[in-house]
Amino acid sequence: MSTKRCPYCAEEINVEAVRCRYCRSRLTSFGVDRWHRSHAEARLGGVCAAVGHALAVPVAAVRLVFVVLTFFHFLGPLLYGALWLVIPRDPGGESALEQMLGRALELAGWLGGRQEPRGDEPRPDVGARRVGNGDGQEYTVPEVRDAP
Repeated sequence: MSTKRCPYCAEEINVEAVRCRYCRSRLTSFGVDRWHRSHAEARLGGVCAAVGHALAVPVAAVRLVFVVLTFFHFLGPLLYGALWLVIPRDPGGESALEQMLGRALELAGWLGGRQEPRGDEPRPDVGARRVGNGDGQEYTVPEVRDAP
């Protein structure tokens, strides 16, 4: 097992250590690769496990903080929901908020006539036709047909 010295107390500790076991100082900075909800300790949405791993605190303590915050103007569930939207499910993946904003931008672009909607397969009841608006540009407009 490889070891290194703690920069604060100079004791020998494991290389993988996040906190020094002697002085309890934090050894790593906030790691983006640890900021995800798919940890083994995840229960409901994985938020407490993600916060616990990212801040190097016990997951049970984070859960207790959320329970206590519930009694103060219902802040616990509100904060939990907000963090669920922001923290990605998998390491390096997109968060639920990023996915929703991407879909909203795609829909807004499609409704504004700027781009085609992304889809794996075209729907059989929807066609498209090219329409010019008089300024020399053509746009594709979806045309709904009766389904067979």
